[in-house]
Amino acid sequence: MTDPRRLKIALVGCGGIAKAHWRGIQAHVPELWVTAVVDADATRAADMAAETGGQPFASLEQALAEGDFDAVDIMLPHNLHEDAAILAFRAGKHVVLEKPMATTLDGCEQIMAAAMRAGTVFMVAEQAAYWPDAQKIRQLLKEGVIGEVITARAYFGGAVGSGWGSKPWRYDKNITGGGICIDGGAHWIRPLRMWLGEIDEVVAVIGHPLAEMEGESLAHALFRFQSGIVATFDALHAGSFIGPGAEFRVTGTQGELVVEKGSDGRLLLYNKENPDGQLLLANKKEGRDAAFGYELSDFAHAVLDGTALQAGPEDSLGELRTALAIYRSAETGCWEKVWA
Repeated sequence: MTDPRRLKIALVGCGGIAKAHWRGIQAHVPELWVTAVVDADATRAADMAAETGGQPFASLEQALAEGDFDAVDIMLPHNLHEDAAILAFRAGKHVVLEKPMATTLDGCEQIMAAAMRAGTVFMVAEQAAYWPDAQKIRQLLKEGVIGEVITARAYFGGAVGSGWGSKPWRYDKNITGGGICIDGGAHWIRPLRMWLGEIDEVVAVIGHPLAEMEGESLAHALFRFQSGIVATFDALHAGSFIGPGAEFRVTGTQGELVVEKGSDGRLLLYNKENPDGQLLLANKKEGRDAAFGYELSDFAHAVLDGTALQAGPEDSLGELRTALAIYRSAETGCWEKVWA
């Protein structure tokens, strides 16, 4: 007899992100049971099937017709999100969908309308919301540890070769809907929104130092939040080497919180009592890798227990809208509203 506390799920797309999700499931989500894997590449599907025990399928259509699962985890290139999500909702499945929800706001509206009609659980996966350092900073700010926030800075990116390989699909603007901001940059925009509230408007410049990447590989932006706080956002995917520095800084009237750049970066508090920095969290990479499991656990419990998601799918529109505002501002040279 099937354990009623287990949710059968299909992994749709068997690339690198699927492996991260699978590791998260193994470590943190015993409630999830992978019963199907889907990829147009037969070798990748077979490899993932061997790892997970799920039945391999060449397409989502085939999996929905022949497979045994109640939920789907969609991890496809951005331009395929809309069709795949709507197809799954029409089949009555619960859906967790990798960010961005879609490459356009109209596509997002179509997906959310399909989710409403299906009446099933819908989550947009944004693991940054589950990063231990991001959640710790949110807690500390609520406690007033650094006083009133004055400003903040986020830096995302790295040298070519430190992440994406040569000519990945992410370099194709027609697939991604843009460049570094709409893709990985979203993981750095979400924490800023968690800490400082909603972004009201953006002014930005973008560049293309990496010629192979059709979308922007460089962005410098100012975010003005509804609170009036102004933060900076810098993103870069270019160059052969990037030196040490800070990934996040949140500066207040009584101190500063700093997340160091690099996989082993630490979260540090600087204030009157700790002028040289107090270590709050170490081994950032370990905590962030676990975040894939934390977000999928949130999804599983929303389905099995009816609990509310930490962040509903509409929250992900903030990152997409901010990226689109960056693109508009780069064209107009003006401040652009995020929610207009």
